Amino acid sequence: MTDTPIRDAATLILVRDARDRPAVLMGQRGAGAAFMPMKFVFPGGAVDPGDAAVPLALPLPPDCHARLAAASAGPAPEALAAAAIRELWEEAGLVLGQRGAWPGTPPPDWEDFAATGHLPSASALSFIFRAITPPGRPRRFDARFFLADAGQISGDPDDFSAASDELAHLQWVPLEEAQSFDLPFITEVVLAEVAARLRGTAAEGVPFFKNDSARSEFLRL
Repeated sequence: MTDTPIRDAATLILVRDARDRPAVLMGQRGAGAAFMPMKFVFPGGAVDPGDAAVPLALPLPPDCHARLAAASAGPAPEALAAAAIRELWEEAGLVLGQRGAWPGTPPPDWEDFAATGHLPSASALSFIFRAITPPGRPRRFDARFFLADAGQISGDPDDFSAASDELAHLQWVPLEEAQSFDLPFITEVVLAEVAARLRGTAAEGVPFFKNDSARSEFLRL
């Protein structure tokens, strides 16, 4: 039997009040979702073909770009960053971008974002984790996780009125309380990495759970 193909994906972890009482943006997947039903997750999803051609108001930080470029032969770093920003918009209705006019017609998946009068901006993104879904799952992703400060959001970070219905119960979850939610295992691991980074105690490099074969490996990129 041929295993489920692996799709490239990007996830965006927004954190607010990082110095005082950090909280992360999460929502609950529906009961009928094919991937991780009913679990609380960060906004994220598969990279779309149009993401590679999206203009960025500001580029990725050089170190973030270099780690992404060296990590795999997958999508360009810019496409991964654009996918994370698009998924945040689609699933939470929040804009990570700057005011500006699009140079041409936006790809179909970006029309609503462009209608807000913003260009996506990648300058606030930090690449902090990568994980490949283990074999045997109904859907598999090679997901890159980005961290960004909610202060970079354009508009009210509590306004989810433009969000799709893909995630329910969107909310800012205090980091110290997040483990009490119904989380996928990998989300628990990523939250631990986020906490370590906010404390300044994270190990050097980007953690990578490599499950692209029957053998699982934990690496640092």
